[in-house]
Amino acid sequence: MIDPELLLQGYRLGVFPMAMEDDSIQWFSPDPRAILPLEDFHVPHTLRRLVRKKVFETTIDRAFSTVIEACAKHEDTWINLEIIESYTRLHDLGHAHSVEVWREGQIAGGLYGVAVGGAFFGESMFHYVTDTSKIALVTLVEHLRARKFALLDTQWLTPHLQQFGGIEISRDYYLRMLRRAIELPRKF
Repeated sequence: MIDPELLLQGYRLGVFPMAMEDDSIQWFSPDPRAILPLEDFHVPHTLRRLVRKKVFETTIDRAFSTVIEACAKHEDTWINLEIIESYTRLHDLGHAHSVEVWREGQIAGGLYGVAVGGAFFGESMFHYVTDTSKIALVTLVEHLRARKFALLDTQWLTPHLQQFGGIEISRDYYLRMLRRAIELPRKF
């Protein structure tokens, strides 16, 4: 297991771990770095309509283990047993968090990540039902905005994140934003 303080220090310095195919752990600090600007977060019209219908229930930190294990089932995953154990320990210590989306009492999608000060580092998301990972993201952003977080780090930019307003910034600019964000006295 990765020591919890080492993990948190990595996030404070702008690096995060990933498991490789041989189960070794490597640390990354992409340049450019992807973020979702909380003030410019865009919810596509059809998704906004779906959220308003309240077909799904959303919760926070109710099923962390279920979420991370579902994320680990992706075909091209960087989540191995060591990562699961390490982030579960971070969750137990109050630093890693999950957002769950439920339909009729069954988990339908979700995401997890790490909070340090006013920064949230999104790690992975999954869905069993169409659009539920997107609903989890909307729920996360609303939660972060309500608590006045300053940074939502998504590591790399994907077309999925671009539709919500995700952008790439230089590592130098990211590190400046990060230093300010982690100093904020915020509680997830």
